[in-house]
Amino acid sequence: MVRIKLKLHLKPNLQAIIKICLILIYQTIMNKTEFINAVSEKSGLSKVDAKKAVEAFVETVSSELKAGGKVALLGFGSFTVTEKSARKGVNPKTKQPIDIPARKSVKFKAGAELSEGIK
Repeated sequence: MVRIKLKLHLKPNLQAIIKICLILIYQTIMNKTEFINAVSEKSGLSKVDAKKAVEAFVETVSSELKAGGKVALLGFGSFTVTEKSARKGVNPKTKQPIDIPARKSVKFKAGAELSEGIK
């Protein structure tokens, strides 16, 4: 069960509507177990084999990105590592300026087929 606490000062019926909307949004996110079950059903693999396949995919993509490579799956999309430069920021709690160090980030760009299929 999903528990959501809202600290909004709204009418109770409006709060209930917002809670229901948030629960519906939350339930549309597929977690790893649900993904493995879907792969198992669509491929005809057992759940154990589907889990191995999903974990192998994640491990392969992760290791390739850590090595500085790029993974491109035609029609689905591509995973790349981008460099984010150092920048100035503001601590939201203290409002003091802070230095945010440079870092690497993973970027996913959807392929044309995936983009068209979603429209």
